[in-house]
Amino acid sequence: MTAMILAAGLGTRMRPLTDHTPKPLLKVGGKPLIVWHIERLKASGFTTIIINIAYLGQQIIDYLGDGSEYGVTIHFSDEQSEGALETAGGIVKALPLLSDTFLVINGDVWTDFPYDLNFRLKANSLAHLILIDNPPHNPSGDFILDESDKKYTFSGIGYYSKEMFTPLTYGKQGLAPLLFKAINEGKLTTEYYCGHWYDIGTPKRLEELEDQLLSNVL
Repeated sequence: MTAMILAAGLGTRMRPLTDHTPKPLLKVGGKPLIVWHIERLKASGFTTIIINIAYLGQQIIDYLGDGSEYGVTIHFSDEQSEGALETAGGIVKALPLLSDTFLVINGDVWTDFPYDLNFRLKANSLAHLILIDNPPHNPSGDFILDESDKKYTFSGIGYYSKEMFTPLTYGKQGLAPLLFKAINEGKLTTEYYCGHWYDIGTPKRLEELEDQLLSNVL
């Protein structure tokens, strides 16, 4: 199975930290956010990783190279000329590089979620989302957990079938409409994760995570 790390965002809410540095290269606990993902993916058995890039994307290419330093193979899906295609659009462009079922991770989260190299979608399912407890910045949640009425927050981690994206045309487009369409068709499953998860959406959240890591709490 291949894994895709979404790293094409502008990181607007992280300014001024992202004025000259792409968000995935911001360091926490002594290493860039994206390196945490790569190392955890490698530890879970993933050896082929696709990373989409746009804003200051060349810095990410220069820093990570071909992935050999981390024991993986990295392929870049370059959206610099388009100015970022959003999540679904980025996946569509990268589709030729992805396996039939693939893992996608938001590059701006930090988590110890155990990625599953051998994960299999249920029959007729197009996506499987990992949900977490609602953080303070998203108290209403996003999606209902299977067999539950309560809404939880989408972690930015999900397993997807290529079939979900092959009908789409190239261009900028978000993921949410596809997810809700799959829900309405009964083709989406969910899973609850109660481990460590942080959305690095602001400098304050990055600082809070840094404090947690330095205190050896995580």
